[in-house]
Amino acid sequence: MPDASLNAAKSQLSAVFSTVEHHFTTVIVPLWQGPGWNAEMALPYEALGAQHQPLAPQRYRAMACARQLFLFSSLMGHPSFPDAQVRASALFRSLQQHFHDAEHGGWYYSIDPQGAPLDRRKDLYTHAFIIFACAHYWAKVREPLVESVLSAALNVVAERFADGDGLYEAVLNEDWSSLDAGPLQNPLMHLAEAFLATLEVREDADTLAALDALAEAMQRRFVDVEHGVMLEKPLDAVDNWSEPGHQFEWFYLLESSEHLRGTPLHRSLTSAFARAQTQGVDEACGAVVAMQEVDGSVKDGTQRIWAQAEYLRALTLRPDSQATLAHQLNALQQRFLHPHGWHECLDREGHISRSDMPSTTPYHLATCYIALAEYFKT
Repeated sequence: MPDASLNAAKSQLSAVFSTVEHHFTTVIVPLWQGPGWNAEMALPYEALGAQHQPLAPQRYRAMACARQLFLFSSLMGHPSFPDAQVRASALFRSLQQHFHDAEHGGWYYSIDPQGAPLDRRKDLYTHAFIIFACAHYWAKVREPLVESVLSAALNVVAERFADGDGLYEAVLNEDWSSLDAGPLQNPLMHLAEAFLATLEVREDADTLAALDALAEAMQRRFVDVEHGVMLEKPLDAVDNWSEPGHQFEWFYLLESSEHLRGTPLHRSLTSAFARAQTQGVDEACGAVVAMQEVDGSVKDGTQRIWAQAEYLRALTLRPDSQATLAHQLNALQQRFLHPHGWHECLDREGHISRSDMPSTTPYHLATCYIALAEYFKT
């Protein structure tokens, strides 16, 4: 395509993105400033219903608090959100006040509606998001207490979760005793994301070494070389599967890191991206399936908004992807976004299968839109 045509197409695509981004800032984020915010607890409700009413709280999770801390940290300085720093500060305090385990260290998984510890286990997924959120928040405020919590979370992961082979236990008891859970792909991916966020804001030799060891171990213990895919459980586990959304998410993290680009894991996930794109995306409507068998056949055809967002984000770093990116941006807008919020899940026929809106989803949309904004700058 000639340069003039390319520029015209990109300009048209940029207009679609502006509409989607406007929806995010005028519809989605305000949900969590208003009806989604429990001012008494200083925490986001877990989810809102279709009419924006908070679903009766059964629990509050530290991970959800951390994701919203990232969200409002990312909005600090945005002219539409002059109170973003106030909200981020409240979320940071709540993370410590409600979830930190003063006796054993680390952070509880969840508290009950009255604020008492509910699920006292320590899971890697939660701790990874605390690192990730604190790194982003500290980059904006540079307060010593925030860096102290960031460092504490990194130390807990290194000292408590590490399995001695470059990977980390997925979950441990409240007192750090073993549950024989072993490592799982998704928490490890978010730990890699957290390490990368940390390295963006400070020099940290220990975190860099941990990132290198993690990348090497993921290649060795989770990548199925025969099928060219990152699996959800270690290679020797029974009943394994893959998720296209996670192939896209991993690809973005590796491709966006100058340090990790060119590693064996990056090469594997570049191939895995192509496989997931071919076998895990419906070309006609742009839907990303939830789960695939190891051989690539569909295990679960549910379509989730987070996977659509991760595919879009990954496409911003793929060469010659403009036509596909345009198709996917339109698919996100037309299939998942609506005037009052978003559809969390569609079934394999494209019908709404989940109408609630979780407080964790804006994290995926924010990271996707940040990547798209960067794409349109170039």
